[in-house]
Amino acid sequence: MAGTDRSRAGASGGPAIILVEPQLGENIGTAARAMMNCGLGDLRLVRPRDGWPSDKAIAAASGANIVLEKARLYPSVPEAIADLTHVYAATARDRGMVRREVTPRHAAAEMRAWLAADEPCGVLIGPERTGLLNDDVALADTVLSVPLNPAFSSLNLAQAVLLIGYEWFQLGDDTPAEQLALGHSVPANKEHLLRFFEHLEEELDRSGFMRDPEKRPSMVRNLRNLFQRAGCTEQELRTLHGVVTSFCGPRKRKAAE
Repeated sequence: MAGTDRSRAGASGGPAIILVEPQLGENIGTAARAMMNCGLGDLRLVRPRDGWPSDKAIAAASGANIVLEKARLYPSVPEAIADLTHVYAATARDRGMVRREVTPRHAAAEMRAWLAADEPCGVLIGPERTGLLNDDVALADTVLSVPLNPAFSSLNLAQAVLLIGYEWFQLGDDTPAEQLALGHSVPANKEHLLRFFEHLEEELDRSGFMRDPEKRPSMVRNLRNLFQRAGCTEQELRTLHGVVTSFCGPRKRKAAE
């Protein structure tokens, strides 16, 4: 499956994701897949409508079976959150209650701090059609609300889990905001680069491109600066050597004729 590398160590742990009365096995499966994407491993199910275990959930999980295999089943929300110290209720609706409300990004930072202090936490997510009941929200310490289009902020289970999980994962991820993907090649060192300069400049001299002695030094510097900025790999320089040779080859043959 694309994007899966089982040779690498996977992230795991994080806050519990508690799905309250999820309706479809497929939605549980896609939520588990989103959890696996973000290194979350604690899935709790409260009275899933179509029962548990679910073949449809396994099919929709697309390989995130380990999350489903470890999932725990509970008869009620109080039992599902009994061992947690901090609970967030994910909801987009105004409940008419005076409650502390945070974004997923803020909640992720708090949850990392809670877990670092050995204080377990979790997020309640309600049924697809109705969302959490007010009585369920009242059991949480904090409301978690995703800032989206006010006219259309409803999310499906997997979307909600992925947004929450993504913010959680990002806080522990050290991937640079920008980097150069080299594929199977390696950056060219200066020896390789200088050898290419010599090849290129030799052929340009031979072709007459740098025939003006006064302009030649600045032209050489401009070309060298251009390729220095490019940050070529060894493979790219081999290709450029071939390009220069290809362009100059016909001239040599014509001259010989």
